[in-house]
Amino acid sequence: MDRPRYFTPAEVAAHNTVADLWVSFLGKVCDLTPLMSRYKGDALLLPIMESAGQDISCWFDPQTKDVLKYVDPLTNCVRYYTPRGRFVHVPPACPRSDWDSDVGQPWWRDRRYEVGLLTAKTRWIRIVNTLTSQEQRLQVCSEETLAEILQRYLRYNSHARSYTWKHGGASLDMSRTLSENHVPDDDHQLEQLRLDRDLFTPAILLHFNDDLTEA
Repeated sequence: MDRPRYFTPAEVAAHNTVADLWVSFLGKVCDLTPLMSRYKGDALLLPIMESAGQDISCWFDPQTKDVLKYVDPLTNCVRYYTPRGRFVHVPPACPRSDWDSDVGQPWWRDRRYEVGLLTAKTRWIRIVNTLTSQEQRLQVCSEETLAEILQRYLRYNSHARSYTWKHGGASLDMSRTLSENHVPDDDHQLEQLRLDRDLFTPAILLHFNDDLTEA
């Protein structure tokens, strides 16, 4: 099976318009742009539009994966809890003639909107090209393999595959994550010590492979 793609909160936040709207919730990242087009002009889109690019996990029950519910103290009936206002696919509190109950799979359960997973933790690394001495700071997902991080870095160096990636003098296994390659993540300790994390960002050294010398 293909590995899911991981996204940082900053990447999700970049998609914050009606024409390009992403949200994250319960660890998933969803592109709701098609939903915006399908229900264009519907007032029930407003809560989603107001949360464009944000994490909306607080809307959902992590156990049922459904919208939060509560018991209405006046009617003793179970209602959906939507303090920001009812949104698309959430039924009204009372029966209404203008409500189509046959909406199929609600968007928060529809896997067609899913584009990947939200990282549990981001990491900053420095990628240093030992051939040119150029350095690039990169925010990555802790779950990503070095091969996936390489994909992020290609925008800065289109020849990144022609380099051997090393840390602490050892070649890195591109099929493994930073942690699996023993690249330390000291963010928690640095925070406890109140030290600037930017001063202790781990460096990945890129060594150019001279293909002309290979037999």
